[in-house]
Amino acid sequence: MTFREFMQENGYELQTTFWNDFSIADRFGLSAVQDTFNRAFEEWKEDYKYLTELVLVLNHKIWQYHENKPEYATLYNTLYIQADQYAAENLKDEELSYFYDVTD
Repeated sequence: MTFREFMQENGYELQTTFWNDFSIADRFGLSAVQDTFNRAFEEWKEDYKYLTELVLVLNHKIWQYHENKPEYATLYNTLYIQADQYAAENLKDEELSYFYDVTD
């Protein structure tokens, strides 16, 4: 099952290309993953729906790699914590509710 299919099965329609962006970066190594995160986070951290999807993608990438590429899982976990913490500290009211509803 693809990430898109998994999300649709759970009632969520993807809004970004984050999954594909990170999947491409995966092929070029850890520094490419970090660079992709830096660009996506800086560009979209103020858009609560895109930030939410970024956190979803990072979380799924952790699980994608936790067994066969632990160094990727570790990096994705670090990035996930950063984005999740930013959301918890900066989103308010309906935006924070949306974030928790979708990521929970």
